[in-house]
Amino acid sequence: MQSTACAVTMVRDDEFFLRIWLDYYGGHLGLENCYVINHGRGDAVAKLAKGANIIGLPGDPHKNFDAKRWRLLNGIVTGLRGYYGHVIVGDVDELVVVDPASGKTLLEFLERRRTNRVFTPLGLEVVQRLDLEDLPITDKVLGPRAHVRLAPHYSKPCVISTATKIARGGHYTQYDQLNAPDNLYLFHLKFCDFAAYQQAMDRRNAVTAEVGVESVAEASIGRHWFAEARGDDRAEFEGFAALPLAEGFEMKPFRDAMARSFRPRGDTGFYEFDRPDVAVQFRLPDRFFGLF
Repeated sequence: MQSTACAVTMVRDDEFFLRIWLDYYGGHLGLENCYVINHGRGDAVAKLAKGANIIGLPGDPHKNFDAKRWRLLNGIVTGLRGYYGHVIVGDVDELVVVDPASGKTLLEFLERRRTNRVFTPLGLEVVQRLDLEDLPITDKVLGPRAHVRLAPHYSKPCVISTATKIARGGHYTQYDQLNAPDNLYLFHLKFCDFAAYQQAMDRRNAVTAEVGVESVAEASIGRHWFAEARGDDRAEFEGFAALPLAEGFEMKPFRDAMARSFRPRGDTGFYEFDRPDVAVQFRLPDRFFGLF
């Protein structure tokens, strides 16, 4: 039984991404080292996550949902650190991945990493190119989907092995060093499948509508959960084709830019780096196909 690493997420009625999350982390870390917070105690989530560690919570709507969620996740991460060397924490549509070119699995990579650190993978967003990729996701994502766009907003400090506080949304911590190893990525899957995206956004819009606030500013919930910020779904996906396609798969310049701009986030106690919108996409090397 390994105690090198575990993964924890919180989910509500999101079977599409939870299946992928469980398949990936369960395969790499063991289902017994996966922790699923079942917000609303959904039967489908409980059934799908059988074999993992499930924590059921009431699902009453609340305008400070995101603040409550990350307060809970901070506490759980703190507790799990007493039993594991590293704790991976994030949303159910986020996966921490090691480049197969390294010759290491995720567990092997973390076994060789010192603790008392926070690691920040480089963020990449898997996108469905509707003009090129028409197969639905039925098993693995990578293969049917071969394109990613650079996503600095998802370069999250999410592999935790020291005492620190994580900010709401998981974008910042109070750890004062940047550790962004080569070969370590965070893949964000929100846009990996058009049909799944529409279904997920419908659910999220319904949650915020149930809360009953009149604007985004009145709630501690991500702006992207609100119908007013949604826009046109198909136009969003069709826009991916217009992003310039970079040659190769060289990510060192982006990690270097993170390091150069790393600094305190005002007087909040958190640390940040620049997260510019970079209009570029990459075709993933074939070695990534089938990882999840």
